[in-house]
Amino acid sequence: MDTSGQSKPSQPAAIEVRVEQADFNVAAELAAVRERAGAQVGGYASFVGLVRGSDNPDLTLTLEHYPGMTERSIEAIAAQACTRWQVLDLVVIHRVGRLSVGEQIVFVGVASGHRPDAFAACEFVMDYLKTDAVFWKLEEDASGRRWIDSTDSDQRRQQRWR
Repeated sequence: MDTSGQSKPSQPAAIEVRVEQADFNVAAELAAVRERAGAQVGGYASFVGLVRGSDNPDLTLTLEHYPGMTERSIEAIAAQACTRWQVLDLVVIHRVGRLSVGEQIVFVGVASGHRPDAFAACEFVMDYLKTDAVFWKLEEDASGRRWIDSTDSDQRRQQRWR
């Protein structure tokens, strides 16, 4: 570990980034992470984000992206996580298009030799996705349409990693 308490990577991690309209199968994605990570894996951490709106079930969220630029922004976030922690495999799937409340929107899966690295890298990636990934988000409901940005809370969570 270095002086910041973070483990140094022992080998380059495999990084996969997908931006797509199709839904994903969490079990299949975790199985793929496990297979790619191989025998060195000691644990996994994953996060699945859903479109929120329990108080407004008619809400829809439309995510737009700039192909190529969006993937590069996510790859940069993933690469930064892999330089900070011992990550064997990291996958980020982010959906675009029109999504309804309760639908899966994002998956982050991290394999590492050690639990703390997997947890930290997964949380780091999610915090940066909320602030630095290139997406445009449009909420729609009976009251109208509005473009949304990351929140102050999202910004604070991202700042704590600096």
